[in-house]
Amino acid sequence: MNYWPLLGVAVIVIGFALRFNPVPVVVCAALVSGLLAGMHVPDLLALLGRSFVSSRMLMLFVLTLPAIGLLEHAGLREHAQRWMGRLRGLTLARLLIGYLLVRELLAMLGLTGVAGHAQTVRPLLAPMGEGAVEKILPMVTDADRDELRAVAAATDNIGRFFGEDVFIALGAVLLIQGFYAQHGIDLTPLSIALWALPTAIAAFVIQSVRVWLYQRRLLRRAARMRDEQAA
Repeated sequence: MNYWPLLGVAVIVIGFALRFNPVPVVVCAALVSGLLAGMHVPDLLALLGRSFVSSRMLMLFVLTLPAIGLLEHAGLREHAQRWMGRLRGLTLARLLIGYLLVRELLAMLGLTGVAGHAQTVRPLLAPMGEGAVEKILPMVTDADRDELRAVAAATDNIGRFFGEDVFIALGAVLLIQGFYAQHGIDLTPLSIALWALPTAIAAFVIQSVRVWLYQRRLLRRAARMRDEQAA
């Protein structure tokens, strides 16, 4: 057996350890593995091209990201932040928990591509969350904004990850079914989806509590700052 193509894995590990750009690192690793496996350069480039064109991520890079970039250049983030500031009844917890509910329900229906980090979290959810934080804290630091963006991204991840397992036609459910079938356990996709439903509900409750505690911590911090200013 030829183990030399495995050096491509070492290229990925070294590239990520040195914090290089992931895209050229992965491409270089593919070239190293392909060349060491005995592939000719034209065949290897053709394989990389076919893989890129057939990838579902092509839609994200070719259509979604440029469109979001143009909207942000036109002031989408600023408009979303100002709009959140005018909605007095919409708190940070209500915003994130409501988004979590919608995200998880859509994932349960198989609509995992409707929302996401590039389409929703960065241009809309995070700026609206920053606007909600500004209504709580008189001074919002860069660390506060980074933490809020992390909470918003985590909310999106949890909603999709635990919601998609309830949809019976998704690859994750079929992967689980295949794993159990290899070990002699016969499960239908419907039974796997039904057993995933309690987990999805628990994930929604736990993340909702975490978001509520995060808002409560901000409120306590704002109260301490007001007390210090009054003293």
